[in-house]
Amino acid sequence: MNNIAYDSRWNGQHGIGRFAIEVSNRLNFSHYLTSKNSPTQLFSEFRLSRWANKCGAKALYSPGYIPPHGSKLPFAFTIHDLNHLDVPYNSSFLKKVYYKSIIRPAIDKAYKILTVSEFSKSRIVEWSNCDERKVHVVGNGVSDFFFAANSPMTPGYQYFFCCSNRRGHKNEVRLLQAFANSKLGKDFKLVLSGDMDKITNDTIKSLNISDLIIFTGKVSEDMLAAWYKGAIATVFPSIYEGFGLPIIESMASGTPVIASNITSLPEVGGDAAYYFDPYELDSISDAMSKIAYDDSLKSKMREKGLEQARKFSWDKTAELVSKALDGII
Repeated sequence: MNNIAYDSRWNGQHGIGRFAIEVSNRLNFSHYLTSKNSPTQLFSEFRLSRWANKCGAKALYSPGYIPPHGSKLPFAFTIHDLNHLDVPYNSSFLKKVYYKSIIRPAIDKAYKILTVSEFSKSRIVEWSNCDERKVHVVGNGVSDFFFAANSPMTPGYQYFFCCSNRRGHKNEVRLLQAFANSKLGKDFKLVLSGDMDKITNDTIKSLNISDLIIFTGKVSEDMLAAWYKGAIATVFPSIYEGFGLPIIESMASGTPVIASNITSLPEVGGDAAYYFDPYELDSISDAMSKIAYDDSLKSKMREKGLEQARKFSWDKTAELVSKALDGII
């Protein structure tokens, strides 16, 4: 990407960070902004603009949703979703003001807006009233090692796995309630990535299921793949996702996926996932029970899941990013 600068402050292990790393690893940008400071810090858009104006590049691309403010260069940036507007758990008065005063004008000024799903594109166009031809869906990919013959986690019990975090839109309280109300009994446990917080701790205690819930703590990518691979199924109850990487990561690992039937998730999971209503406890628990005891269905879902996951690759995403940026200079 000759003479195009890149905001690599976004690089990380999950979500936008994974997208940022995989794209930058495949496209040779001319200049990279690196900093220990988060790209979401106060006045980050001004720092990005000052750097871009001085770095010597002729254009700028950001893999995240913070655009440059006051940049003299043509630029493009990536809005993965509008969860800061659409999800009450993640929204606030200040976030709404920021989107209206900084991000909305940047959409008009930008060369292109990139996003990761048709669902997110439709929301961006609806909210900003921009020309839909300006918004390009580049998707996400699944890393090759999820397809590799990784050894499954063997903790000595059967389990469902939820790759998540403790944010409200991940819908973990309903998942815990549905698991407690299910007919799975003591035969299965529910494993969640990351660490417990007060809300999940209080919920688990109130449901009296402490002996059935496991938190992995922070895990490496190899460990994550092992947790996927050893699971009966991955359950993804989120009520809002711009994409939902755990769906294709699990499918690539050969593990069936049961997921919410809203936002981008049916788009990503296709006909390879088993869907439920994330607002209905019985719908969630019935889906878990169905998968747990139907070996024929699990086998078909593994086969379809591998096919679905192969539709997504970081090489393809990087190629689409490159095409979207073509002509920016």
